[in-house]
Amino acid sequence: MATKNTRSQGRNSGVGSDCDSSLPSAWLDAIQTDPWAWWRSQMPITEKFAYFDHAAVGPLSQGAFDAMSNFLDQASRLGDTVWPTWAAKNEKLRRDAAQLLNCAAREICLVPNTSTGINIVAEGWPWQAGDSVVIPDGEFPSNLFPWMNQQSRGVDVRIVPRHEGEVRIGDLIEAADQSTRMIAVSWVGYASGFRLDIADLVAQAHQRGILVFLDAIQGLGMFPLDLERVPVDFLAADGHKWLLGPEGAGIAMIRGEHLSKIRVGNVGWGSVKNSYNYNEPKLELRDEAARFEAGSANMVGLGGLSASLEMFLAVRQCHGDQAIGDRVVSLATRLDGLLRDLGAQTSLAAAPENRSGIVNFSIAGAEPAAIRSRGLEQDVVLSCRGSGVRASIHAYNNEEDLQRLVAVVRSFC
Repeated sequence: MATKNTRSQGRNSGVGSDCDSSLPSAWLDAIQTDPWAWWRSQMPITEKFAYFDHAAVGPLSQGAFDAMSNFLDQASRLGDTVWPTWAAKNEKLRRDAAQLLNCAAREICLVPNTSTGINIVAEGWPWQAGDSVVIPDGEFPSNLFPWMNQQSRGVDVRIVPRHEGEVRIGDLIEAADQSTRMIAVSWVGYASGFRLDIADLVAQAHQRGILVFLDAIQGLGMFPLDLERVPVDFLAADGHKWLLGPEGAGIAMIRGEHLSKIRVGNVGWGSVKNSYNYNEPKLELRDEAARFEAGSANMVGLGGLSASLEMFLAVRQCHGDQAIGDRVVSLATRLDGLLRDLGAQTSLAAAPENRSGIVNFSIAGAEPAAIRSRGLEQDVVLSCRGSGVRASIHAYNNEEDLQRLVAVVRSFC
C-alpha cells in the first residue's frame, strides 16, 4: 500500500500550537483566538438566517463562493488557457481530502455525489451468486438502492432493524455469515443523527473477513476519521452538506489494496495512464482511484469544495482533530436540553460518542411541517425527517441561533 499522507503528530496538543504560519495572517489570528466566531464570519448565510439544515443542503462558505466566482470569471474571459490551474486545484483537493482522512492521495476519487461513489463499489465488486451484503434499516436510499440492485446478480441483501434509530453493531455482525462480503452503513443516520462507532464495526467485520463501506456524507468534516488507524475499506461523501461546498462535487475513497478488485464500469480518457495521448490511446488503467474519473471534471464545483475544505483543515490544525466534532456535539446537547425544557420529545443519543449535529424533535399536537413553515417565517431553517423536525447544527452556529430556534418551538407550546 502507498505511503500515507500522515498529518502532524502534534495535532491534538494545545490550542494554536500547531497553526501553520502559511495560513493567511487574518485567518491565523482569528482562528487562534476564536475559531467559531471566525468561521461564522466566513458564512454569509448568518446575515439573515439561523440555518439548521446542513444535513440536507448546507450554505456555501465565502471561500467556496469566491473560488467558484473566480472560476466563472476566468472561464468567460480566458477560456481553457488557465485549464492547468484548474486541474492543479483538483489535485490539491485530492491531497487535502487525503489529509482529512489520513490516507494516500492515490486512494481518493473525485465524484459528483455520494451515490456515484457507492455505485462504483456496488457495481464493480466481483459478486458471486449467493454472496450477501448487510445494511441497517432506515438508510438513506443512496445507501440502499445500489445494493438492492445487486439482487439481480444473486446477491442477498440483508436489512437489519434499528432500535429507536440506533444501529447496533452486534446486530450487523450477527446478520453476517460466511457468505457476507460487505457491510454498508451510514456513519451518521440522516434522520436520527445516531453516530456509529466505526472503529468497533471495522474491527469486528475485518476479524470475520468482511469489508466495510461507509456512507460518510453526514459525518465527514465534522468528526475525525483516521483511515490509518480505522481501516475502512470504501467511503463516499458529497460535499454539499456539512462540508459547505456546492452540489455535484464530492469524494470517494477506495483502499489501495482493493483497487484492482473493482471493475471499472465507466471508462473514459481520464481513466487511463497517459490520458492526454489521444493519437495512440491505450486502455491501460491508472494505478489510482482516479481511474474511476472517466471524463471531464466539474471544475467549478470541485474548486468550491476545495476552498471550503481549507477551513476545516485550518481549524483542525490549530485546535486538534476533535475540536469541530466536540463543538457540534456541545451545541446539539445544548439544544436538546432547551427543547426538552419546552416539553419536546427528542432523539439525541444517550452516549455523547453516538451524538452528531443532528437533533430530531417533535412537539405534541404540532405538525412537523407547521413548525418548519413557522421557522421559515422567522428566518430559522429546519427540515422534516422521520416523524419529526430535524435541526442539523454546524460549528459556526451559536447561542443566538439556538435561541431563535427555541423561540419558534415555544410558539407551539
